[in-house]
Amino acid sequence: MVKNSKEYMFVRVHAVPHAKKEKMLAEAQEHVYTISVRERAEQNAANKRIRELVAVHYKVPVTKVRMLTGHRSASKLLEIIQINE
Repeated sequence: MVKNSKEYMFVRVHAVPHAKKEKMLAEAQEHVYTISVRERAEQNAANKRIRELVAVHYKVPVTKVRMLTGHRSASKLLEIIQINE
């Protein structure tokens, strides 16, 4: 019987809330992005949308994307949990 193993990936994000257009730009380094979202930085709306965009990009459920740092700043560190069966 083989047990599930978890892999963790870390993604750095520079957030631009309340933008006119939503976009996700990759930086020169791997797993570093600038993400512009239409939502305001109020009541966690921009953070929720950033998690959704990262989840879609990496093809994982939103529940597998966790914000570790940067809840109130533009610079954020996200953790993506990938379960290998």
